[in-house]
Amino acid sequence: MAELNTGGDGGKGGKVRSKKSNPGVDLTAMVDLAFLLITFFMLTTSLSKPQSMPLAMPDKTEQPDSDKDVMPIDESRLMTILIGKDNTILWYVGKFTEPKVEPTQSEFGKEGIRKVLLEQIARAKAYVKRDGGKPDEHLIVNIKASDKASYRNLVDILDEMAITHPQLYAIGDITEPEVKLLEEKGLL
Repeated sequence: MAELNTGGDGGKGGKVRSKKSNPGVDLTAMVDLAFLLITFFMLTTSLSKPQSMPLAMPDKTEQPDSDKDVMPIDESRLMTILIGKDNTILWYVGKFTEPKVEPTQSEFGKEGIRKVLLEQIARAKAYVKRDGGKPDEHLIVNIKASDKASYRNLVDILDEMAITHPQLYAIGDITEPEVKLLEEKGLL
């Protein structure tokens, strides 16, 4: 412990006065306690982990050898979501040339695309049950983002997939006719 000595006669003669003791505070114990608390909280606190969504992507080098590797999908189970500019969505069911449900504009959120997804999942389940399909065959969603779509919109639609749980979803490339459709609707 360090002490500060401020008294003494300084070499001058005169009266001898009693030394006044200066009050001193020893901070050594408080500093030790502070470091112990900091160390304790650093070791016991869990660090926040980044949140990420698993996304399985196919290997680009692996291509189907023949038509036997390609599995046919019933058109009524295939839903395509097109993401345009300014948080806009266009969706349809079936093939682009012969849609089972015509292209319809929607918005993000609980009352928008989530409601549509839940309705289409229920419709696909009813279709499979009615037409004698396999019970695990449900809605398959193909997500296609245009060049004008924002990254946030793609993440938002992936969040909707995580919430609604379709059987399968994939991110695909948007085709030229789909781009023209978005332009016609004013979404590109």
